[in-house]
Amino acid sequence: MVSNRGIRQTLLVLLVLFLSTPAWADADPSERERALEQRVAELERLVNQLLMERQDDASGQEVADVRREVDAVNERVAAVEERETADVVSGATRFNFGGYIKADTMVSRYSGGSVPAQSLNRDFRIPALIPVGGDTSTTDVDFHAKETRFNFGFAHDTDGGNEVSGFIELDFLTGPGGDERITNSYNPRIRHAFIRYNNLLAGQYWSTFFNVGALPENLDFIGPTEGTIFARQPQLRYTSGAWEFAVENPETTITPFGGGGRIVTDTAYIPDIVARYTHSGDWGNFVVAGLGRQLSIDTDAGTERTTGLGLSVSGKFNLGRNDLRWMVSGGPGIGRYLGLNTANGAVFDAEGDLETIDAYGGFVSYRHLWNDKWRSNFTFSTFYADNETDLTGTGVTKEVYSGLVNLLYQATPQLRFGMEYQHSRREIEAGDSGNMDRLQFSTIYAF
Repeated sequence: MVSNRGIRQTLLVLLVLFLSTPAWADADPSERERALEQRVAELERLVNQLLMERQDDASGQEVADVRREVDAVNERVAAVEERETADVVSGATRFNFGGYIKADTMVSRYSGGSVPAQSLNRDFRIPALIPVGGDTSTTDVDFHAKETRFNFGFAHDTDGGNEVSGFIELDFLTGPGGDERITNSYNPRIRHAFIRYNNLLAGQYWSTFFNVGALPENLDFIGPTEGTIFARQPQLRYTSGAWEFAVENPETTITPFGGGGRIVTDTAYIPDIVARYTHSGDWGNFVVAGLGRQLSIDTDAGTERTTGLGLSVSGKFNLGRNDLRWMVSGGPGIGRYLGLNTANGAVFDAEGDLETIDAYGGFVSYRHLWNDKWRSNFTFSTFYADNETDLTGTGVTKEVYSGLVNLLYQATPQLRFGMEYQHSRREIEAGDSGNMDRLQFSTIYAF
């Protein structure tokens, strides 16, 4: 039989052990919380065990004494837990992670020829890679999970009351290192990696020229690809209210005189400069962004440079539960920012000088909620390049358009199933054209 004194001594030992456990001053806050929970659970288990053993043969006074000591211990536990929680919230670094798993199945038919097995156009639609002018049509079936992504973020409050935060995100699209023969393994790539401090952002993120909030909800990786601005790149960005200003990584793409393979250079000494204004409210948002860039290349005759400009106007209008999203963009030398570089920024003339290429594009997309579980998106997108064929030749893309419609089922807040059909048509300056029709099925689980 366990004596009343024995119970008291045991409780005292437990209390001493509990209070004398070393503090985790340098430990991760989540680890401290988990360890504290384990300590509390073990203490309660032992106390309850002692009470059960003593309950049968103890007097009412003895049981009351034991319960008072248990209550005292529990009060101390609550005080320690409150202090630990306060430390986590106020002084420590906070972490979070998220992302989604996405499995895609695509059936694609090309009217203008075949697409190589390792082409990016087999993973998501790239307007400039739609084959044209072929004599026979082809059909491909593709399965992949490359769009699956993972992100990790942190935030920390400084002594001065400011916050430092960071974010990194990875996925598996466009990277080398795998094939579909045996394991379907692919290398991860950095999508985003940046730090924020007050109004300053430094690192790789969506270009300030791109209004991500206007992008439609399509199952294709981008959706209205030819008609949208789309770029992620290293930058320094300053935000002041509705205004954003950024200097971003410069890169020039050039068409050789008379046509030929794309020339990519990195010789500009002036970064791409972006200014953007956002006006938003309960009705949605309206964004205007301007771009100025130096197009540059080193040649045997010296360095050739010219100036490229771009303007993008976009927005999202709420229509009750539904919404309308749109974007119109273009300019001389806008190049790689529009339509995944469907047209280059400049072309060589006969004297070896650079001439900018004018390009324009836009899209509109309507999202309709049928009920709480089902919704659809109807998207139309177009692109046009004003090529000087005496310089570019006739093998370059003249225009592209596409239409997409989907049906999405939100099974749970995290789990979504979808089916999407898209029709695209590309035409080059020579007059040859080709269609791409694709049916896509996707399963997405967000975490």
